[in-house]
Amino acid sequence: MASFTTQKINNLYASYKQIEVTFNREVIKNTGLQTRHILLKCLGEAWPCVIYSSSMSGAKILINAKAKLIEKIKKSNNLVSLHYKFLPNPDEEPIIFFVAARVAGLSPYGEAEQNNFFLTLTFTQRPPDDLIEILGILLEATANAKQRKEERILINNDTQRSLGLKSKEAYCEIQGVPRKCIIRDLSFSGAKVIIMGVAKFLIDKEAKLKLFLEETSEPLVLTGKVLRFEEVEGRKELAAIALQFHEEQVPMQYKIRLSSFLGTRLSKQQSSSTGE
Repeated sequence: MASFTTQKINNLYASYKQIEVTFNREVIKNTGLQTRHILLKCLGEAWPCVIYSSSMSGAKILINAKAKLIEKIKKSNNLVSLHYKFLPNPDEEPIIFFVAARVAGLSPYGEAEQNNFFLTLTFTQRPPDDLIEILGILLEATANAKQRKEERILINNDTQRSLGLKSKEAYCEIQGVPRKCIIRDLSFSGAKVIIMGVAKFLIDKEAKLKLFLEETSEPLVLTGKVLRFEEVEGRKELAAIALQFHEEQVPMQYKIRLSSFLGTRLSKQQSSSTGE
């Protein structure tokens, strides 16, 4: 996990504290949420549960709540705590903490005889910085993907390393045919790559851009279409094609990577302007 300053944590909390993150498969993968270790604790006992969503001010969970748990929640005046466990990096120690909360809503879920309930929890205090950072990274990346989607990152040796790319080389698969390419620039909304061949016949064709990352052997795949092309001066056998990604299919991992890079670049620019 990134090591954020107190100011950064405070800014994330102020900006996103009420926004919920739904724990779908992609979010679970990117946060390292340990789904089998999520617990609701009440009056000294703990029950396994499923986090449906969480913000920095509350959470919604699914739980098998038999009479004993319902009784304890009433006896505690609705005061509980939610146990989180994350493992963002397998090479590091897991992140574990409890957040004090109040049960603000409790309703049956599914068949009555199954005793499943949907609980709405409101945190009674600001959560640990770890939760603010984990959720804040996702929420900031999502916001940047919308607000800065056309901002382009020119790929050179420095930006390649900062983005965690193994190389400026990639594969662009168009109509099922993989082609080696060189990445010229990247953005949330698309990319420009240099390929060999006649590009004019590729306009509006579906494409997959496969980026190779330092930390994994699995490529990061971005789907979209060929938007336009331009010739490479002095190289008739080459063309630069612009890819437009399908916005709803852009992986969260890619958004986080670009968001982190842009945030670091902005911080350096601000430090330079203040003479620090």
